[in-house]
Amino acid sequence: MTLPARAQEPGTTHTIHPGHDGAGVVRRTVLPGGLRVITETLPTVRSAAFGVWAGVGSRDEAPADAGASHYLEHVLFKGTERRSALEISAALDAVGGDLNAFTAKEYTCYYARVLDQDLPLAVDVVSDMVAASVNRPEDVEAERGVILEEIHMRDDDPGDLIHDEFSTALYGDVPVGRPILGTVDSINALSRDRIHGYYREHYVPENLVVAVAGNIDHDEVVRLTAAAFGDRLDGDRRPAAPRLGGDAWPAAPTVRVIDKDTEQAHLVLGGLGVCRTDDRRFALGVLNAALGGGMSSRLFQEIREKRGLAYSVYSYTSQYADTGVFGVYAGCQPGKVDEVLSICRDEVAKAAEHGLDAEELARGKGQLRGAMVLGLEDTGSRMSRIGKSELVYESLLPVDEVLARIEAVTLDEVCEVAADVLAQPQALTVIGPFGDRDFAL
Repeated sequence: MTLPARAQEPGTTHTIHPGHDGAGVVRRTVLPGGLRVITETLPTVRSAAFGVWAGVGSRDEAPADAGASHYLEHVLFKGTERRSALEISAALDAVGGDLNAFTAKEYTCYYARVLDQDLPLAVDVVSDMVAASVNRPEDVEAERGVILEEIHMRDDDPGDLIHDEFSTALYGDVPVGRPILGTVDSINALSRDRIHGYYREHYVPENLVVAVAGNIDHDEVVRLTAAAFGDRLDGDRRPAAPRLGGDAWPAAPTVRVIDKDTEQAHLVLGGLGVCRTDDRRFALGVLNAALGGGMSSRLFQEIREKRGLAYSVYSYTSQYADTGVFGVYAGCQPGKVDEVLSICRDEVAKAAEHGLDAEELARGKGQLRGAMVLGLEDTGSRMSRIGKSELVYESLLPVDEVLARIEAVTLDEVCEVAADVLAQPQALTVIGPFGDRDFAL
Protein backbone atom coordinates (compact mmCIF):
# COMPACT_ATOMS: atom_id res chain seq x y z
CA MET A 1 0.00 0.00 0.00
CA THR A 2 1.27 3.49 -0.82
CA LEU A 3 -0.21 6.73 0.36
CA PRO A 4 -0.18 9.94 -1.71
CA ALA A 5 1.64 12.70 0.16
CA ARG A 6 -1.26 15.17 -0.14
CA ALA A 7 -4.07 12.87 0.96
CA GLN A 8 -3.70 13.10 4.74
CA GLU A 9 -5.29 15.57 7.14
CA PRO A 10 -3.18 17.23 9.86
CA GLY A 11 -3.35 15.37 13.16
CA THR A 12 -3.86 11.94 11.61
CA THR A 13 -1.63 8.86 11.39
CA HIS A 14 -1.54 6.22 8.67
CA THR A 15 0.41 3.02 8.16
CA ILE A 16 2.08 3.31 4.77
CA HIS A 17 3.63 -0.16 4.77
CA PRO A 18 2.79 -2.89 7.27
CA GLY A 19 6.19 -4.58 7.18
CA HIS A 20 6.65 -8.17 8.35
CA ASP A 21 6.40 -9.40 11.95
CA GLY A 22 6.78 -5.87 13.27
CA ALA A 23 9.92 -5.08 11.26
CA GLY A 24 9.95 -2.48 8.52
CA VAL A 25 6.60 -0.98 9.50
CA VAL A 26 6.38 2.50 7.95
CA ARG A 27 3.97 4.99 9.52
CA ARG A 28 3.23 8.63 8.79
CA THR A 29 1.69 11.41 10.88
CA VAL A 30 0.92 14.96 9.83
CA LEU A 31 1.26 17.45 12.68
CA PRO A 32 -0.41 20.89 12.86
CA GLY A 33 1.21 23.33 10.47
CA GLY A 34 1.86 20.58 7.92
CA LEU A 35 4.99 19.01 9.46
CA ARG A 36 5.25 15.38 8.37
CA VAL A 37 6.71 12.63 10.55
CA ILE A 38 7.52 9.33 8.85
CA THR A 39 9.16 6.39 10.60
CA GLU A 40 10.37 2.87 9.86
CA THR A 41 10.54 0.47 12.81
CA LEU A 42 13.53 -1.91 12.89
CA PRO A 43 13.35 -3.68 16.26
CA THR A 44 16.41 -5.89 15.68
CA VAL A 45 18.90 -2.99 15.72
CA ARG A 46 20.24 -0.91 18.61
CA SER A 47 20.47 2.42 16.79
CA ALA A 48 18.21 5.11 15.42
CA ALA A 49 18.71 7.65 12.66
CA PHE A 50 16.84 10.95 12.88
CA GLY A 51 16.67 13.41 10.00
CA VAL A 52 14.92 16.64 9.15
CA TRP A 53 14.52 17.18 5.41
CA ALA A 54 13.81 20.63 3.99
CA GLY A 55 12.31 20.93 0.51
CA VAL A 56 14.77 23.54 -0.69
CA GLY A 57 18.02 23.23 -2.58
CA SER A 58 20.31 25.07 -4.95
CA ARG A 59 17.87 24.99 -7.88
CA ASP A 60 15.46 27.15 -5.83
CA GLU A 61 17.94 30.01 -5.66
CA ALA A 62 17.68 33.23 -7.61
CA PRO A 63 21.02 34.36 -9.08
CA ALA A 64 21.42 36.77 -6.15
CA ASP A 65 20.99 33.83 -3.74
CA ALA A 66 23.40 31.42 -5.44
CA GLY A 67 24.84 29.16 -2.74
CA ALA A 68 22.32 30.27 -0.08
CA SER A 69 20.93 26.79 0.60
CA HIS A 70 24.38 25.39 1.34
CA TYR A 71 25.44 28.53 3.21
CA LEU A 72 22.41 28.19 5.47
CA GLU A 73 23.20 24.52 6.09
CA HIS A 74 26.50 25.68 7.60
CA VAL A 75 25.01 28.49 9.65
CA LEU A 76 22.36 26.32 11.30
CA PHE A 77 25.16 24.51 13.17
CA LYS A 78 26.33 27.79 14.72
CA GLY A 79 23.71 28.22 17.43
CA THR A 80 20.07 28.47 18.42
CA GLU A 81 18.07 30.29 21.07
CA ARG A 82 19.02 27.51 23.52
CA ARG A 83 22.42 26.19 22.40
CA SER A 84 25.78 27.47 21.23
CA ALA A 85 27.68 25.81 18.38
CA LEU A 86 29.84 23.97 20.93
CA GLU A 87 26.81 22.76 22.85
CA ILE A 88 25.23 21.42 19.66
CA SER A 89 28.27 19.35 18.72
CA ALA A 90 29.15 18.34 22.28
CA ALA A 91 25.67 16.98 22.95
CA LEU A 92 25.97 14.33 20.23
CA ASP A 93 29.69 13.69 20.78
CA ALA A 94 28.96 12.87 24.41
CA VAL A 95 26.81 9.88 23.40
CA GLY A 96 28.97 8.73 20.47
CA GLY A 97 26.48 9.97 17.90
CA ASP A 98 27.04 11.23 14.36
CA LEU A 99 25.71 14.68 13.45
CA ASN A 100 25.89 16.05 9.93
CA ALA A 101 24.02 17.63 7.03
CA PHE A 102 24.11 17.90 3.24
CA THR A 103 22.66 20.13 0.55
CA ALA A 104 21.48 18.88 -2.83
CA LYS A 105 19.90 20.60 -5.81
CA GLU A 106 16.33 19.98 -4.58
CA TYR A 107 16.54 19.43 -0.83
CA THR A 108 18.65 19.81 2.32
CA CYS A 109 18.95 17.26 5.13
CA TYR A 110 20.12 17.53 8.77
CA TYR A 111 20.59 14.21 10.53
CA ALA A 112 21.96 12.36 13.53
CA ARG A 113 22.57 8.67 14.17
CA VAL A 114 22.61 7.54 17.79
CA LEU A 115 21.96 4.59 20.07
CA ASP A 116 18.23 3.97 20.31
CA GLN A 117 18.20 5.10 23.94
CA ASP A 118 19.60 8.50 22.90
CA LEU A 119 16.95 9.24 20.28
CA PRO A 120 15.23 11.90 22.47
CA LEU A 121 18.50 13.85 22.53
CA ALA A 122 18.92 13.60 18.74
CA VAL A 123 15.34 14.77 18.16
CA ASP A 124 15.80 17.73 20.47
CA VAL A 125 19.18 18.87 19.12
CA VAL A 126 18.49 18.50 15.38
CA SER A 127 14.97 19.95 15.62
CA ASP A 128 16.32 22.88 17.64
CA MET A 129 18.93 23.57 14.94
CA VAL A 130 16.37 23.52 12.16
CA ALA A 131 13.50 25.32 13.89
CA ALA A 132 15.24 27.85 16.13
CA SER A 133 18.47 28.98 14.46
CA VAL A 134 19.35 32.59 15.30
CA ASN A 135 21.70 33.15 12.34
CA ARG A 136 23.77 35.76 14.13
CA PRO A 137 25.69 38.20 11.90
CA GLU A 138 29.03 37.12 13.39
CA ASP A 139 28.24 33.47 12.65
CA VAL A 140 27.30 34.26 9.06
CA GLU A 141 30.60 36.07 8.66
CA ALA A 142 32.60 33.23 10.23
CA GLU A 143 31.03 30.65 7.93
CA ARG A 144 31.61 32.83 4.88
CA GLY A 145 35.32 32.11 5.22
CA VAL A 146 34.70 28.40 5.75
CA ILE A 147 32.54 28.14 2.62
CA LEU A 148 35.05 30.06 0.53
CA GLU A 149 37.68 27.56 1.67
CA GLU A 150 35.32 24.74 0.70
CA ILE A 151 34.99 26.24 -2.79
CA HIS A 152 38.78 26.52 -3.07
CA MET A 153 39.13 22.90 -1.91
CA ARG A 154 36.63 21.82 -4.57
CA ASP A 155 38.54 23.78 -7.20
CA ASP A 156 41.77 22.02 -6.15
CA ASP A 157 40.15 18.59 -6.61
CA PRO A 158 39.52 18.05 -10.34
CA GLY A 159 37.64 14.81 -9.64
CA ASP A 160 35.10 16.90 -7.71
CA LEU A 161 35.17 20.05 -9.84
CA ILE A 162 34.52 18.13 -13.06
CA HIS A 163 30.93 17.29 -12.06
CA ASP A 164 29.99 20.88 -11.26
CA GLU A 165 31.50 22.03 -14.53
CA PHE A 166 29.68 19.28 -16.41
CA SER A 167 26.28 20.39 -15.03
CA THR A 168 26.95 23.86 -16.41
CA ALA A 169 28.13 22.42 -19.72
CA LEU A 170 24.90 20.42 -20.02
CA TYR A 171 22.28 22.88 -18.75
CA GLY A 172 23.92 26.28 -19.05
CA ASP A 173 23.57 29.14 -16.57
CA VAL A 174 20.23 28.07 -15.07
CA PRO A 175 19.52 27.00 -11.46
CA VAL A 176 19.81 23.25 -12.07
CA GLY A 177 23.11 23.80 -13.87
CA ARG A 178 24.77 25.97 -11.23
CA PRO A 179 27.05 24.60 -8.49
CA ILE A 180 25.47 23.87 -5.11
CA LEU A 181 28.31 25.72 -3.36
CA GLY A 182 27.69 28.94 -5.26
CA THR A 183 30.64 31.01 -6.45
CA VAL A 184 33.20 33.16 -4.69
CA ASP A 185 31.37 36.28 -5.87
CA SER A 186 27.90 35.07 -4.85
CA ILE A 187 29.06 33.94 -1.39
CA ASN A 188 30.84 37.23 -0.77
CA ALA A 189 27.67 39.10 -1.76
CA LEU A 190 25.25 37.23 0.54
CA SER A 191 24.33 39.28 3.61
CA ARG A 192 23.08 38.07 6.97
CA ASP A 193 19.65 39.56 6.28
CA ARG A 194 19.45 37.72 2.96
CA ILE A 195 20.47 34.41 4.58
CA HIS A 196 18.02 34.87 7.44
CA GLY A 197 15.22 35.81 5.05
CA TYR A 198 15.92 32.68 3.02
CA TYR A 199 15.70 30.66 6.24
CA ARG A 200 12.39 32.19 7.31
CA GLU A 201 10.90 31.66 3.85
CA HIS A 202 11.83 28.02 3.33
CA TYR A 203 12.23 26.45 6.79
CA VAL A 204 8.54 26.34 7.62
CA PRO A 205 6.70 23.22 8.92
CA GLU A 206 4.80 22.48 5.71
CA ASN A 207 8.10 22.34 3.82
CA LEU A 208 9.80 19.96 6.30
CA VAL A 209 9.81 16.20 6.77
CA VAL A 210 11.00 14.41 9.90
CA ALA A 211 12.23 10.90 9.06
CA VAL A 212 13.32 8.32 11.63
CA ALA A 213 14.44 4.70 11.24
CA GLY A 214 15.64 2.21 13.81
CA ASN A 215 14.54 0.64 17.07
CA ILE A 216 11.87 3.27 17.66
CA ASP A 217 8.20 3.70 18.46
CA HIS A 218 6.28 5.90 16.04
CA ASP A 219 4.01 7.48 18.63
CA GLU A 220 6.97 8.35 20.83
CA VAL A 221 8.76 9.95 17.86
CA VAL A 222 5.67 12.03 17.12
CA ARG A 223 5.47 13.15 20.76
CA LEU A 224 9.17 14.08 20.86
CA THR A 225 8.98 15.94 17.55
CA ALA A 226 5.89 17.90 18.56
CA ALA A 227 7.57 18.91 21.81
CA ALA A 228 10.79 19.92 20.01
CA PHE A 229 9.04 22.12 17.45
CA GLY A 230 6.67 23.52 20.09
CA ASP A 231 4.56 26.52 19.14
CA ARG A 232 5.95 26.54 15.60
CA LEU A 233 3.40 23.80 14.86
CA ASP A 234 0.41 26.04 14.47
CA GLY A 235 -2.48 26.35 12.04
CA ASP A 236 -4.09 24.02 9.56
CA ARG A 237 -1.60 24.27 6.69
CA ARG A 238 -1.09 21.06 4.75
CA PRO A 239 2.24 19.62 3.68
CA ALA A 240 3.76 21.21 0.60
CA ALA A 241 3.17 19.16 -2.52
CA PRO A 242 6.18 17.21 -3.79
CA ARG A 243 8.21 18.81 -6.53
CA LEU A 244 7.03 16.88 -9.57
CA GLY A 245 6.99 17.43 -13.31
CA GLY A 246 6.82 20.98 -14.60
CA ASP A 247 8.65 22.39 -17.56
CA ALA A 248 11.98 20.60 -17.82
CA TRP A 249 15.09 22.68 -18.25
CA PRO A 250 16.20 22.20 -21.86
CA ALA A 251 19.72 20.98 -22.32
CA ALA A 252 22.21 23.31 -23.94
CA PRO A 253 25.14 20.92 -24.41
CA THR A 254 28.52 22.56 -24.80
CA VAL A 255 32.19 21.69 -24.42
CA ARG A 256 34.00 23.09 -21.38
CA VAL A 257 37.77 22.75 -21.09
CA ILE A 258 39.32 23.84 -17.80
CA ASP A 259 43.06 24.28 -18.17
CA LYS A 260 44.82 23.01 -15.04
CA ASP A 261 48.36 21.78 -14.52
CA THR A 262 47.29 18.35 -13.28
CA GLU A 263 49.03 14.99 -13.47
CA GLN A 264 45.79 13.38 -14.59
CA ALA A 265 43.13 14.47 -17.05
CA HIS A 266 39.49 14.18 -16.01
CA LEU A 267 36.53 14.03 -18.37
CA VAL A 268 32.76 13.68 -18.22
CA LEU A 269 30.73 12.95 -21.33
CA GLY A 270 26.95 12.77 -21.19
CA GLY A 271 23.50 14.18 -21.78
CA LEU A 272 19.98 14.24 -20.46
CA GLY A 273 18.61 11.18 -18.66
CA VAL A 274 15.13 10.71 -17.20
CA CYS A 275 13.31 12.42 -14.33
CA ARG A 276 12.80 10.61 -11.04
CA THR A 277 9.15 9.66 -11.71
CA ASP A 278 9.77 8.29 -15.20
CA ASP A 279 8.99 4.55 -15.21
CA ARG A 280 11.97 4.06 -17.51
CA ARG A 281 14.31 4.82 -14.60
CA PHE A 282 14.46 1.10 -13.75
CA ALA A 283 15.54 0.15 -17.27
CA LEU A 284 18.04 3.02 -17.28
CA GLY A 285 19.45 1.80 -13.97
CA VAL A 286 20.05 -1.65 -15.45
CA LEU A 287 21.64 -0.09 -18.53
CA ASN A 288 23.88 2.06 -16.36
CA ALA A 289 25.03 -0.94 -14.31
CA ALA A 290 25.98 -2.87 -17.45
CA LEU A 291 27.62 0.04 -19.25
CA GLY A 292 29.70 1.51 -16.45
CA GLY A 293 28.47 0.41 -13.05
CA GLY A 294 31.01 -2.20 -11.99
CA MET A 295 34.16 -4.15 -12.73
CA SER A 296 32.38 -6.31 -15.33
CA SER A 297 30.86 -3.31 -17.12
CA ARG A 298 31.74 -2.49 -20.71
CA LEU A 299 33.58 0.72 -19.93
CA PHE A 300 35.63 -0.78 -17.09
CA GLN A 301 36.59 -3.78 -19.20
CA GLU A 302 37.45 -1.84 -22.33
CA ILE A 303 39.28 1.09 -20.76
CA ARG A 304 40.89 -0.34 -17.63
CA GLU A 305 41.12 -4.11 -17.92
CA LYS A 306 41.97 -4.55 -21.61
CA ARG A 307 44.00 -1.39 -22.23
CA GLY A 308 45.09 -0.11 -18.82
CA LEU A 309 44.21 3.45 -19.79
CA ALA A 310 42.54 4.60 -16.57
CA TYR A 311 42.24 3.73 -12.91
CA SER A 312 38.75 5.15 -12.45
CA VAL A 313 36.03 4.93 -15.09
CA TYR A 314 32.29 4.65 -14.56
CA SER A 315 28.87 5.79 -15.72
CA TYR A 316 26.17 7.29 -13.53
CA THR A 317 22.64 8.66 -13.49
CA SER A 318 21.04 11.52 -11.57
CA GLN A 319 17.31 12.19 -11.43
CA TYR A 320 15.47 15.40 -10.58
CA ALA A 321 11.82 16.45 -10.63
CA ASP A 322 11.71 17.34 -14.30
CA THR A 323 14.99 16.23 -15.81
CA GLY A 324 17.91 13.88 -15.36
CA VAL A 325 21.51 13.18 -16.32
CA PHE A 326 23.36 10.22 -17.77
CA GLY A 327 27.12 10.66 -17.69
CA VAL A 328 30.41 8.83 -18.15
CA TYR A 329 33.48 9.77 -16.10
CA ALA A 330 37.11 8.78 -16.65
CA GLY A 331 40.46 9.90 -15.28
CA CYS A 332 43.62 9.18 -17.27
CA GLN A 333 47.03 10.51 -18.25
CA PRO A 334 46.66 13.68 -20.35
CA GLY A 335 48.34 12.01 -23.31
CA LYS A 336 45.72 9.26 -23.35
CA VAL A 337 42.63 11.45 -23.14
CA ASP A 338 41.84 11.21 -26.86
CA GLU A 339 41.90 7.41 -26.82
CA VAL A 340 39.82 7.22 -23.66
CA LEU A 341 37.28 9.72 -24.97
CA SER A 342 37.03 7.82 -28.25
CA ILE A 343 36.32 4.53 -26.44
CA CYS A 344 33.69 6.21 -24.25
CA ARG A 345 31.94 7.61 -27.31
CA ASP A 346 32.12 4.28 -29.11
CA GLU A 347 30.66 2.31 -26.19
CA VAL A 348 27.87 4.84 -25.68
CA ALA A 349 27.06 4.71 -29.40
CA LYS A 350 27.03 0.87 -29.40
CA ALA A 351 24.69 0.77 -26.44
CA ALA A 352 22.43 3.37 -28.05
CA GLU A 353 22.18 1.28 -31.23
CA HIS A 354 22.10 -2.26 -29.87
CA GLY A 355 21.26 -2.08 -26.15
CA LEU A 356 22.44 -5.01 -24.02
CA ASP A 357 22.63 -8.76 -24.49
CA ALA A 358 20.81 -11.23 -22.24
CA GLU A 359 23.84 -11.90 -20.02
CA GLU A 360 24.44 -8.19 -19.44
CA LEU A 361 20.76 -7.71 -18.67
CA ALA A 362 20.82 -10.41 -15.99
CA ARG A 363 24.07 -9.11 -14.53
CA GLY A 364 22.81 -5.52 -14.51
CA LYS A 365 19.61 -6.52 -12.72
CA GLY A 366 21.52 -8.51 -10.13
CA GLN A 367 23.96 -5.69 -9.49
CA LEU A 368 21.17 -3.13 -9.11
CA ARG A 369 19.08 -5.31 -6.80
CA GLY A 370 22.03 -6.33 -4.64
CA ALA A 371 23.34 -2.79 -4.32
CA MET A 372 19.93 -1.57 -3.23
CA VAL A 373 19.40 -4.22 -0.56
CA LEU A 374 22.95 -4.00 0.79
CA GLY A 375 22.65 -0.24 0.85
CA LEU A 376 19.65 -0.48 3.17
CA GLU A 377 21.43 -2.50 5.86
CA ASP A 378 21.81 0.43 8.27
CA THR A 379 19.40 2.85 9.90
CA GLY A 380 20.88 5.89 8.20
CA SER A 381 20.15 4.59 4.71
CA ARG A 382 16.65 3.53 5.76
CA MET A 383 15.99 6.99 7.15
CA SER A 384 17.23 8.56 3.91
CA ARG A 385 14.99 6.35 1.79
CA ILE A 386 11.76 7.19 3.61
CA GLY A 387 12.64 10.86 4.12
CA LYS A 388 13.58 11.51 0.52
CA SER A 389 10.59 9.53 -0.76
CA GLU A 390 8.19 11.51 1.43
CA LEU A 391 9.65 14.82 0.33
CA VAL A 392 10.05 14.33 -3.42
CA TYR A 393 7.71 11.50 -4.44
CA GLU A 394 3.95 11.15 -4.24
CA SER A 395 4.25 7.77 -2.56
CA LEU A 396 6.72 5.34 -1.02
CA LEU A 397 7.40 2.18 -3.00
CA PRO A 398 8.06 -0.82 -0.73
CA VAL A 399 11.50 -2.36 -1.18
CA ASP A 400 10.02 -5.60 -2.53
CA GLU A 401 8.10 -3.66 -5.16
CA VAL A 402 11.23 -1.80 -6.27
CA LEU A 403 13.11 -5.11 -6.55
CA ALA A 404 10.24 -6.60 -8.55
CA ARG A 405 10.23 -3.67 -10.96
CA ILE A 406 13.96 -4.05 -11.51
CA GLU A 407 13.55 -7.79 -12.14
CA ALA A 408 10.73 -7.10 -14.61
CA VAL A 409 12.93 -4.97 -16.91
CA THR A 410 13.16 -6.49 -20.39
CA LEU A 411 15.76 -6.31 -23.13
CA ASP A 412 13.34 -4.33 -25.28
CA GLU A 413 12.86 -1.75 -22.51
CA VAL A 414 16.61 -1.35 -22.11
CA CYS A 415 17.05 -0.98 -25.86
CA GLU A 416 14.33 1.67 -26.00
CA VAL A 417 15.72 3.76 -23.16
CA ALA A 418 19.26 3.39 -24.51
CA ALA A 419 18.19 4.55 -27.96
CA ASP A 420 16.44 7.56 -26.41
CA VAL A 421 18.85 8.63 -23.68
CA LEU A 422 22.22 7.78 -25.22
CA ALA A 423 21.35 9.35 -28.56
CA GLN A 424 20.69 12.74 -26.92
CA PRO A 425 23.04 15.64 -27.75
CA GLN A 426 26.04 15.31 -25.46
CA ALA A 427 28.00 17.75 -23.37
CA LEU A 428 31.68 17.28 -22.62
CA THR A 429 33.86 18.64 -19.83
CA VAL A 430 37.61 18.10 -19.66
CA ILE A 431 40.05 19.21 -16.96
CA GLY A 432 43.79 19.00 -17.51
CA PRO A 433 46.88 20.71 -18.96
CA PHE A 434 45.34 21.41 -22.35
CA GLY A 435 45.59 25.19 -22.71
CA ASP A 436 43.00 26.41 -25.18
CA ARG A 437 42.77 23.14 -27.09
CA ASP A 438 39.43 22.51 -28.80
CA PHE A 439 37.69 19.25 -27.88
CA ALA A 440 34.96 19.21 -30.50
CA LEU A 441 31.81 17.18 -29.86
